[in-house]
Amino acid sequence: VPWGVKPATGWPVIIFNHGYIPPEIYRTTERYVAYVDAFARNGYIVFRSDYRGHGFSEGEATSSRGSPDYTIDVLNAVSAMKRYADADPERIGMWGHSMGGLLTLRSMVTTEDVKAGVIWAGVVATYTELYERRRTSSDTTSQPVDPAWASRRRWREKIVEKWGTPQENPAIWAAISPNSYVSELSGPVQLHHGTADTDVPVEWSQALNEQILAAGGTVGYYEYAGDNHNLSTNLTVALARSVAFFDTYLK
Repeated sequence: VPWGVKPATGWPVIIFNHGYIPPEIYRTTERYVAYVDAFARNGYIVFRSDYRGHGFSEGEATSSRGSPDYTIDVLNAVSAMKRYADADPERIGMWGHSMGGLLTLRSMVTTEDVKAGVIWAGVVATYTELYERRRTSSDTTSQPVDPAWASRRRWREKIVEKWGTPQENPAIWAAISPNSYVSELSGPVQLHHGTADTDVPVEWSQALNEQILAAGGTVGYYEYAGDNHNLSTNLTVALARSVAFFDTYLK
């Protein structure tokens, strides 16, 4: 919660959706400290949740791509902040990095309560594209695989077992892609991505930008030449642009 005099209607809020961190090593107050600080010191309440099975949260960690559970968690965070005494329930935004970008996109095509969203290096491809990518270097390990971790990674197989491949059942794969509903986005979106990101292809953000424009939505797109998944080289600039975006659409 920011220092200073609370606005008459309450502080604007940012629901902060962190990227994938193995639940067994996730710690609530580690990582993203500079990001949270940048928003809070500029007059925003920042709610950074522990998804289920993470940190102090109860429940079982699941697959972000193969389950709606984490999306339900962040939507519940929105509902909680609408009831928080110091918050303005009409000025709630959402920020997401990587996996958190997927949760942000899903949330913004699900509820009208999120007025603006910022996505960094988001897993925002269609489900058909996610399926086609299949296993990559980030999906494999030379060490013994924890069964729970392996189960979370089997989301493609589980969908195929029930509904078939994208070629066999394209309607289902389109229906579970939030990209299919960008015309229903609850507010403007700002996208950031580094061209040297080896975790999430920059093409996914490029495509989402085009999809939102084609649907007549409001979107800003920033690409950072040679930068990585965390935008480490351009962190200060990207944070400033994110704050300015929320200032425009939430304040």
